Amino acid sequence: MYIGRNAEDKFLKLFDDGKVGILLGARQVGKTTLVEHVLAGRDVCFLNFDVASDRARFESASALSPDEALRSLGTPEFLVIDEAQRMPEVARVVKGWHDRRLPVKILLLSSSSLDLLNQSAESLTGRNRKITLPPLLFTEALNTADWFDAKLDTEHLQKFFAPQIRASLLQRMCYGSYPEVVLSPNPASVLRELASDYLWKDVLQAGLVKNPDTIRRLLLLLAHQAGSEVSVNELATQLQMVRPTVERYLDILEQTFVIFRLSAFSTNPRKEIAKSRKIFFWDTGIRNALLNQLDPSELRPDIGSLWENWVVAEVAKKNVLNGGVADLRFWRTHAQSEVDLVVQKNGKLRGYEIKWSSRRNVSGRAFFDAYGVRVEMFTPDAALELPETDS
Repeated sequence: MYIGRNAEDKFLKLFDDGKVGILLGARQVGKTTLVEHVLAGRDVCFLNFDVASDRARFESASALSPDEALRSLGTPEFLVIDEAQRMPEVARVVKGWHDRRLPVKILLLSSSSLDLLNQSAESLTGRNRKITLPPLLFTEALNTADWFDAKLDTEHLQKFFAPQIRASLLQRMCYGSYPEVVLSPNPASVLRELASDYLWKDVLQAGLVKNPDTIRRLLLLLAHQAGSEVSVNELATQLQMVRPTVERYLDILEQTFVIFRLSAFSTNPRKEIAKSRKIFFWDTGIRNALLNQLDPSELRPDIGSLWENWVVAEVAKKNVLNGGVADLRFWRTHAQSEVDLVVQKNGKLRGYEIKWSSRRNVSGRAFFDAYGVRVEMFTPDAALELPETDS
């Protein structure tokens, strides 16, 4: 079953100005499925660099002149290269073909930004357009439910299907939103497989981490602290590693789309925290699988922090799909007033409290006093009305 993605329209526009398209996202997030769906019926040459024969075919073509290379690939309308980061020279070769203005639209897919983006910055500067595909949005996942009708507005859905929405929310918070997990009758089993070495296969194959156990231990520590301010010094002490190495591993986990970090928002460092960062998982299912806490119940003791990670990740997913137009941060004062999420765009601020219960704290008043912005509250009842970043 194909799950419709909000990224479809943006994908079709990748090639409007004749540039090389780059589609990024974690493994199993649905990149290949999206491309196959959108390009169905078109003349496509599809190469997967996880397959040795496809790599060899590309290498043979790269040794030819650009025109001969295209003919050797069958003169397709689209050339799609999956797992493009597997071959370090791919960006240089593609640059040569692009500059020759060959009559082919080229798309690079990558489950890691580690090498591909670095090369793109050098070899494909000004020649590429990128889309990052995150795990499914909540509304995308709901499209798989037999009771869900996308034609109904939010008011009608909440009025007639509130119990179903609540149950679906708990499922997604627990098991996450990877397409295969959403569609599986046994999501826990699929999720545990995803949360093994498979997700960071790129890191291990590239030799960036010598001992896989180090990444597992770091991820376990991060899973326990998801949504909290994380001290790199404390992580280094617990892992018995030096701080620069921990920083490098955190960068690697970000570039492989496992975690992301929010910085503190501050215009008054004397009163506000300015240098701290919080860590969140792009997919709460991965976080739960690492902790072996796969219980879709609102009675679980970590429900508050899990809800916060889920909401922030949902907003972050919308933001990357919109091209990262908004700046996402959190706010905290030295007096411990806090706003869970601050969205800044075009000089305008919006603040959000993320609470599983409707209990309101006093931090919203402190933020209003400081910035004149009323803090909005998000509880599970607002799961279909999460903050937008494109308006």
